[in-house]
Amino acid sequence: MTIWRSLGRQFEWLWAAYAVSSFGTCFAFGAFPLIAIVVLHAGPAAVSALAAVGLAVGAAVAVPLGPWMEFRAKRPVMMAMDLSRFAAMGSVPLAYAFGGLTFGQLLVVSVIAGAADITFKAASGACLKSVVAPGDLLVANSRMESTTWSSTVLGPPLGGAAIGLLGPVTTVLADAASYLMSALAIRAIGGQEPPPERPARPERTAGERSRAFDLLDGWRYILRHPTLRWQFFNNIMFSGLIMATEPLLAVLMLGRLHFRPWQYGLAFAVPCLGGLIGSRIARRVADRFGRRRVMLVGGTVRACWPVWLVFMGPGLGGLLLVMAAELGLIGCIGVSNPVFATYKLEQSPPDRVARVLSAWSVSSKASIAALTALGGLLASYIGPRAAIGVAGGLLLLSPLLLPWRDRPSAAAEPAGQAEPAAA
Repeated sequence: MTIWRSLGRQFEWLWAAYAVSSFGTCFAFGAFPLIAIVVLHAGPAAVSALAAVGLAVGAAVAVPLGPWMEFRAKRPVMMAMDLSRFAAMGSVPLAYAFGGLTFGQLLVVSVIAGAADITFKAASGACLKSVVAPGDLLVANSRMESTTWSSTVLGPPLGGAAIGLLGPVTTVLADAASYLMSALAIRAIGGQEPPPERPARPERTAGERSRAFDLLDGWRYILRHPTLRWQFFNNIMFSGLIMATEPLLAVLMLGRLHFRPWQYGLAFAVPCLGGLIGSRIARRVADRFGRRRVMLVGGTVRACWPVWLVFMGPGLGGLLLVMAAELGLIGCIGVSNPVFATYKLEQSPPDRVARVLSAWSVSSKASIAALTALGGLLASYIGPRAAIGVAGGLLLLSPLLLPWRDRPSAAAEPAGQAEPAAA
């Protein structure tokens, strides 16, 4: 059995683009909440609003971009999104240097970054499916996932150290540079990108010919799919609740418990070794136990860890508790995420993949925005610790939305893409 094999030059450059932007993002982990807290002296509600408004408006802006890019070349779209994020992120250290940084600017940059992130991910998913053979999709997704966790292991502690040495906007500047490098790597993919084909469809009615029909087509496909829709509902709830606790943890750890920025980064970086290991063994686990079982068991066990964060205290004991809870959470995510991602790509037909991925990402971002705003509001009344506990308790219910019943449906699935067999 080959330990490592190339998936082709085009995938290697796509992977390189993903790696450099992923490291830049992780290097700037928590940068905006930290800037809002330390530089602009924002409270819990404002910090949560910063995350929520950026995600919500960014998701709304991204809605029409899925249908728009479906039948366009994906690499120019990805490069445009990278350059947009480069310009937006680069404006933050520039404004800070001249003493003009405001909370409003952080909101605008968050919106641009959010819309560009959704569009980039939808385009990159379609690009990945076109440059990798169907049988290698799980391998490719596992490598992408391992890159995410490798970046997260190294990025936050290095970013925290950079902030301590060079100031609070240093990591934002590095993040901006990473998007420029990502755009250059995408350009280096080379070769001719096959033009997306618009398949012949039955004549639509007047209502179906409307712009709204195209905008909603990704959601329509997801919700009609017998098992993909349950993965969709579970993802919305799980990702929304997980990300809603991020600004609350920042306020609790950096504000009330007085952890240093490097400790905050370390608390989330070290557990990412679990994600790295999990993503590396994801294919072997899936081959042994079956993809369906990995999705169900992994999706259940990952929900059991965040509730323990409510018991976090100051000092070394609190830091170790955060690391233990995050290690369990991230390890489960590392194993299950590549399987979830591969299943989603397999079940998305070529002429709908960008719209499906865009609809999925928009919904996830909107859920994160709504729950983050609610979490910030709740924390204003009951405190960030209690709000984190509420989110952890609700996460325990998320496995109920997994596709426990096997519901095959030939009509909902693209030809030649069978649902993974039950273990």
